[in-house]
Amino acid sequence: MKTIELDDDLYLYIASQTRHIGESASDILRRLLGQSAPVTAPGPATAPEKVAPRVQQEGIVALLESGELAQEERSIQRFMLVLGTLYQEDAAAFTQATEIKGRKRMYFSRDPDALRASGSTTKPKPVPGTPFWVITNTNTSRKQNIVAQLMSSMGYDEALVAQVCAAI
Repeated sequence: MKTIELDDDLYLYIASQTRHIGESASDILRRLLGQSAPVTAPGPATAPEKVAPRVQQEGIVALLESGELAQEERSIQRFMLVLGTLYQEDAAAFTQATEIKGRKRMYFSRDPDALRASGSTTKPKPVPGTPFWVITNTNTSRKQNIVAQLMSSMGYDEALVAQVCAAI
């Protein structure tokens, strides 16, 4: 597998073309370019690979270890700081946030008016450093639940998810 550098706008475009959770960037590009999956020669049968736990967690772990979250007085400030850090750590995976919804409300959108339309007092705010908006008129428990759902869908370890939610 090769690594390439992309401008932010191209990266966001590719990430926005995700059709299902877990779809890789290679799969998205193959679909967009009309290419089929590569054909490999059959080899000896091997045991299925285990899915490795998420490795790139330095941003959120550093945030926890820095004490910056504990310094914030309000849960909304801690919530926004966590969301911004998660986006910086993996912007493509963060796009899954738009799939997280309540019974009647949308929680994330790129359009604040869409959030306002999904409830009476949603109070959308921009997630720092991202093109996303999030509703903020929820209690701390709901904020923790939103973060837990997002982090789980992004592939974070359950113990780290619990630690981050407790810090909110």
